[in-house]
Amino acid sequence: MSSNSPTVDVHAHVLLPALQQLVAEQDPAGFATHQELEVRRNGPESMAASGKMIKERWPQLTDLDRRLQDMDAQGVDVQLVSPSPSHFYYFAGGELSLELARRANRAVREFVERAPERLNGLGLVPLQHPALMVEALEHAVLECGLLGVEIGSYAATPEGDRTTVELSDPRLEPFWARAEELGALVFLHPFGCSLDERLDRFYLANTVSQPAENAVALSHLIFSGVLDRHPGLKVLAAHGGGYLPTTLGRSDHAWKVRPEARECAEPPSSYLKKLYFDSLVHSPTELRALVASAGPEQVLLGSDYPFDMGSDSPVTDVRAAVLPAGDEAQVLGGNACRLGITAADSLTARPTA
Repeated sequence: MSSNSPTVDVHAHVLLPALQQLVAEQDPAGFATHQELEVRRNGPESMAASGKMIKERWPQLTDLDRRLQDMDAQGVDVQLVSPSPSHFYYFAGGELSLELARRANRAVREFVERAPERLNGLGLVPLQHPALMVEALEHAVLECGLLGVEIGSYAATPEGDRTTVELSDPRLEPFWARAEELGALVFLHPFGCSLDERLDRFYLANTVSQPAENAVALSHLIFSGVLDRHPGLKVLAAHGGGYLPTTLGRSDHAWKVRPEARECAEPPSSYLKKLYFDSLVHSPTELRALVASAGPEQVLLGSDYPFDMGSDSPVTDVRAAVLPAGDEAQVLGGNACRLGITAADSLTARPTA
């Protein structure tokens, strides 16, 4: 890869206050229940600290000029902007969830269009309503010109026919097929954890739940054979894929000895070459291990801008891992270029809504 590739941060968020206002007005009971769940999952200390953090970082989350200044200071040429995962709202009913996705897609597009030489974007789809996901995906990619969509690790189903929608759910097959056909990026970013109150102290609701949820979601994706059926699918996992990429020995053993773990064609570890991971692991040693496990062509720069659990110096963090020069160049921008993750104004044909 050329060392002249733009430096691309594939994990950066924007806050959309109007979206929260809409869901609070349209589904006040669901929104209140959701807030109560967040309090139970996080605990009072973490809720207070997170509220203070959001207030302090409000300009970075909403102000374009501040974002561009920070990108310059970090040495980042291009950001791939996705909505804050707090906007998933997977409790919403069908009609409202589709409207929320459409509004999020349009809002991200409008934000990106204010600096198309520096930004591109991802939209949302209602994971809790598999039958509506293709429509929302097409709206994001074909109508709004975004590069793909962001999804959580699982979703509860308002219909009550199943307790959750996992990424292995057969009802997601049309979504995976259409994402593959469109060449759309699917950015896996957990939000919330089914362990609930077990993680309500010490900020375990983030430090443990995020990597655990990544591991569970990616395991559903691998073991169910989704990546066999859709070999061209582009899935990017936040936070370096969590606990999964460097701890697949047990999964490979299960694939060998347990018949119920054989729905995928190859040992689970072989699928790391079919997945992509951001670099946000907070440790040079762990980043080297991720690159060694998945391969340097599968890892992309990610900061989780501008949250406190992200990195304020993502390029420096990658360089601290002291990767071979060619591997470092791939992580910082070469892989993003190869995947077509670039600034909006560099796309040859950008649809309009």
